[in-house]
Amino acid sequence: MKKILIPTDFSATAINAVKYALELFKYDKSEITILHTYADEVYENTTNKPRDVFQDYKNRVKHNVDKKLKNEIEEMLELSPNPRHKYNYKSQFGSLIDVIDEFVNEHNIDVIVMGTKGQTNNPFLTFGSNAIKVMKYSQCPVLVVPNTFHDLHPENILFPTDYLIPYKRRELKLLSSLAVSFVSNIDVLYVSKSKKITHRQEDNQQFLQESFTSNKVNFLQVHDDNVTETINKTINEQAIDLLVMVNQRHSYLENLLYHSTIEKIGLTIKIPFLVFQNLNR
Repeated sequence: MKKILIPTDFSATAINAVKYALELFKYDKSEITILHTYADEVYENTTNKPRDVFQDYKNRVKHNVDKKLKNEIEEMLELSPNPRHKYNYKSQFGSLIDVIDEFVNEHNIDVIVMGTKGQTNNPFLTFGSNAIKVMKYSQCPVLVVPNTFHDLHPENILFPTDYLIPYKRRELKLLSSLAVSFVSNIDVLYVSKSKKITHRQEDNQQFLQESFTSNKVNFLQVHDDNVTETINKTINEQAIDLLVMVNQRHSYLENLLYHSTIEKIGLTIKIPFLVFQNLNR
């Protein structure tokens, strides 16, 4: 059974992520939990208030959140009365990333699915602050879905990699099973100025080949030093509808998430983006 966690702020982007998840995992026996954290809302609206007012407001917020979550579960059941799916909800007073980490570890979550941006929905940003935090710090695969993306069946998956890391078998199994469900094509892309690869890279490439034996896979190598430009070009030319990357220390993706912004780097992501975490649980 796949265990899926969907953080929600009840925005249109969050609802779109729910719809995408329900369709993406429709063939899998899944336990799907929607989650809302409300500490920020309580603190922001009770500044300089007495403790009893704070506690009363906190209780009222939780009541309202639980009501919204129950309504969302009912809408999910109407949208996808899938006998393979079990739906739960959870509201918790706490910071989003702390609550997510605790829940992921406690329930052994396979993947987090969320919208790229929340209620603010800044048109000039690819990802909102919450999505960035979860992609940075979660120890679980994270799938972020743009509000503008509504094609629910991934046909062409792009997996850029430099073959320098040992991949996690569990995460590759997640990708492989998704690709099998929709008969998707996986393009594994290596961008480098050198035409040769090291023994370490050969071994890691072999591990990928063994992990994707049930899939249609192309191993591509582009001789270039501009990774961003090559990824953008491939997404457009190959009609890619799911981008997959691995977050690890000193990686291209870490550079995007930690040291700059995706906007400044120039990576254009208008499709669902699956981030693997090369970290131990």
